Amino acid sequence: MTQPLKLLLIVPHPDDEVYGAAGTLMDLLGEGHPCGLVTLTRGEAGRTLGLAEGPEELARMRAAELQACLDEIGLTTHPGSVHEQHAFPDKYLQDQPFEPLVEVAREAMTRLRPETVLTFPPNGSNGHPDHVTTHRAVKAAWDSLPPAQRPQLWYYASPTPPEREDLRAAWLAPTLRRDVTRHVTRKLRAIGCHRSQALSTVDFIRKFPERITEETFYELED
Repeated sequence: MTQPLKLLLIVPHPDDEVYGAAGTLMDLLGEGHPCGLVTLTRGEAGRTLGLAEGPEELARMRAAELQACLDEIGLTTHPGSVHEQHAFPDKYLQDQPFEPLVEVAREAMTRLRPETVLTFPPNGSNGHPDHVTTHRAVKAAWDSLPPAQRPQLWYYASPTPPEREDLRAAWLAPTLRRDVTRHVTRKLRAIGCHRSQALSTVDFIRKFPERITEETFYELED
């Protein structure tokens, strides 16, 4: 039986792992803990910035970008760590049958036995339908496990309330803060691996520059 994971991220898109958790992953991997990432889509519906022609080429590009990012973080080279990518349709998770999404999350939790699972909060952080649907699926999978088998559940949590009123109503303030300043150079290199997401990177740094050096989460209480 493989060693249980210290932290398992379950997110919809390539790049959802890096902005808010790259430093935390670097910390844990550096301490010798295996970690994991489950990515539900290939990101084929994202902006191409002229770097790819069509969804299929973009999906291949984003897979290569994700591999480079995880190489920089150290997840791909750490013994026992795991990355699994699924091919649910990007931007249309909310239109898919719900139970297969739940089953992916539940199966990963059961097989990989993470101490902690990290995903998006109920409002998806920015309201993206894929983020919200991923939250719902992970939470439903977590709820379905016997209490003794449930990992800790963390959500990405910005210390800054959202500007949109509908998102602010479901905002969860951070309960955990991790100083990842010592990883700032590697984290920026990891972020830079996602070339096709340059506009998302600029938006993130403009809105949340403090989250480059401090990663913040909300821990769900049983």
